[in-house]
Amino acid sequence: MNDTLAPAPAATTSADASPALRKLYFLRFAFAAVWAALLFASAGALSPLSVTLLVVYPLFDVAAAIVDLRSAKANGGAASGLYANIAISLLAGVGLAFAAASGIPAVLRVWGVWAITSGLVQLVVGAVRRKLGGQWAMIASGAISTLAGASFFAQAGTGDASLGALAGYAFLGGVFFLVSALRLNRARSEA
Repeated sequence: MNDTLAPAPAATTSADASPALRKLYFLRFAFAAVWAALLFASAGALSPLSVTLLVVYPLFDVAAAIVDLRSAKANGGAASGLYANIAISLLAGVGLAFAAASGIPAVLRVWGVWAITSGLVQLVVGAVRRKLGGQWAMIASGAISTLAGASFFAQAGTGDASLGALAGYAFLGGVFFLVSALRLNRARSEA
């Protein structure tokens, strides 16, 4: 869901922001779906493929936040949450690269902390962007991300720690982006 799973936290006041945000949400859905399928296929162990996927996911989140940041600035929106999202996701990417050397439990702990913090940011962003429409899915996604992060952290302490849950988490986050993109399209059509 950060989707990372976190959508960029900018409050825009211009209707021009909705098409850009909608395109970004569609892209994030497509990326999450492909990423989840690849991680699920390699979730049994920390392989070069799974480690690469783990590090790429938060870096994609950074890239998406930068794109949203440019749009927010162009439309006069607030960007402070975007900067927080960029910093959190960069730290997650670095943390996951190091955690992979220690095993799946360490990866789950880092991912869990990232999911919790980015989920909280996503909750705030969704609330601030309510007037654009379609943000209830982002609010729900932020809440689920926070709970899932706690679950990943707890799973790290069990004997059956696996990366498989991360694939499901990412795909669900992508679905929330898809729903938000469709709702933004509907809100635009009704305006």
